[in-house]
Amino acid sequence: MTAPSRGRPTPPPPTTAAPDPAAACARTGGAEAADPAHRAGGDLARRATADPLFRLVAYALEAAHGRPPAAVWSAPYAFHLGSPGLVAAAGWPTAAAAAPRTDGLVRLSSLAHPADSCDLPLTLTGPPPDAPDWAVRPYAVLRALARAGHGRGGTDLHVQGSLTAAAGLATAEPADCAIALAVADVHGGPDEEPDRAHVARLLADALPDGDDALRRAVLFARPGQALLLGPDPARGRRYVDFDPAASGARLVLMAVRGDPADRPADLARATARTRAAGALSAWQPGQRPGRSVLVLLPEARLAAVRAAVAEDFRDRGRPVPRFLNIAVAGAARREE
Repeated sequence: MTAPSRGRPTPPPPTTAAPDPAAACARTGGAEAADPAHRAGGDLARRATADPLFRLVAYALEAAHGRPPAAVWSAPYAFHLGSPGLVAAAGWPTAAAAAPRTDGLVRLSSLAHPADSCDLPLTLTGPPPDAPDWAVRPYAVLRALARAGHGRGGTDLHVQGSLTAAAGLATAEPADCAIALAVADVHGGPDEEPDRAHVARLLADALPDGDDALRRAVLFARPGQALLLGPDPARGRRYVDFDPAASGARLVLMAVRGDPADRPADLARATARTRAAGALSAWQPGQRPGRSVLVLLPEARLAAVRAAVAEDFRDRGRPVPRFLNIAVAGAARREE
């Protein structure tokens, strides 16, 4: 799972000039062109120093919808720490690029679903329109925002993660937050930061099946710290130090592979091997049993732990679990 540039492809260099705003507006039937004077997302696709994921998302929105983004937001994957109410963010992001519209249409795309882009009317009441499975949740986020007065004119949106579900971290919550922040941003004032507490409440109401603790980690995390949530999130947030690297430790995500029916037993066995090889602790990153565990171990034991797990699985003819390094990161942000 580890690879240069977080394993993400660099977007292909565009071969033509940026679309003319007036032409883009004409082509999209009422779309409102991005204003580069007060939005920083428009040139990300061409900025060689930008993170490859953010360049890719900006380029993909322009390629799919014919206009540059007005803003690009990143949102970190998040995880539980094994103690009630204690969550943190990982240094792996999901990104959303957005551009505002004025015709009440939302156009949704993702490189993870290249054949399932869709154009949908943004309705505030009644059943939602038919949409590809992947777009149902983003549409619910856009609808909740519109009901609250954000983005009723519609939005062009592209979303892409740096990890897949195979990594074992929750993918929905960072995508929800990245989408909501990007849409609120492009439909707000030029210097207006989206109200994160308001966004958290909207998402909790619109998507009650989601993990609200993870969403709040995505929105409010700090590097090198864990967020401690009380029973009433509205009463404030507390932070506690959680920086494995500063104490000579490593935090890694270990994900098992193979048949879903075998995962619980494989995960239990892999976890036992990490502990026997010197891991300090291991726990599930989410509220439900999944395909991965987070492992905290001394820096000096990393190679031994990985070797012990790999040897055990190879000896039994099982797919070797993958290890992903995790840095304790900060909250979602606009990519300038």
